[in-house]
Amino acid sequence: MRKFINPVTLLIVSLFLLAAPALHAGANPKKNFVKTNGRSGNIRNKVRKALIAEEASELYDQLNLRDAGLSKRAFQYAFSGYTYLLAHHLLVNDNILSICDFSQSSRNKRLYVLDLGEKSILINTYVAHGRRTGGEFARSFSNRPESHKSSLGFYVTEQEYYGDNGISLKIHGVERGFNDRADARGIVIHGSDYVGSDFLNWNKFNGRSFGCPAVPSNEIEQLIQTIKNGSCLFIYHPTKKYLTKSKILNS
Repeated sequence: MRKFINPVTLLIVSLFLLAAPALHAGANPKKNFVKTNGRSGNIRNKVRKALIAEEASELYDQLNLRDAGLSKRAFQYAFSGYTYLLAHHLLVNDNILSICDFSQSSRNKRLYVLDLGEKSILINTYVAHGRRTGGEFARSFSNRPESHKSSLGFYVTEQEYYGDNGISLKIHGVERGFNDRADARGIVIHGSDYVGSDFLNWNKFNGRSFGCPAVPSNEIEQLIQTIKNGSCLFIYHPTKKYLTKSKILNS
């Protein structure tokens, strides 16, 4: 695993966190233990969030994501969740962060595969949303079977396999209530001819799936080899219910 945090910043924050309980304890630390322990915990949480936000902002600029069309807000949410999964030892392919930005038109290349260690965009391509999620723009999401809608949130990629759509990639939804039925629904990453520049030559916007984040057929193998076996995938949309209820984003 590569380290992204500036070491000087980390040292300053670490010293501050060590000093925080003493700063709040006062003359009688035993008397104030419960109260100050909560305060110091809140301080640590605020500092942690500030540190993650600072790091995300730096990476956003280093990766030139604004020029690639990804909003800073989407990346900050993605990076925050990525750090959560990393801290909970859920990632193996832990330099890779993939983001489906469903706030964008499906005419845009709105799938971003990032190497956070090398600070580079590895893949930027088209990706489909579910047919009942919307037309050109994604608007409605669901975790229900047979909904034919996309599911928001964080996923961990699994292994490749060959199915009805050729080579495909299993993804495991890790957010209860938002995407934890992905396995049961058969939500996977696969290639399709209804997504890509050729399709857009004859259609107003890209085609839609049954809920899978489908990508152009000629790019599926490279994508799978890059993100398979334990990397973080984030499907984003500024839906208030998700942003306020996601335990990963609000931990």
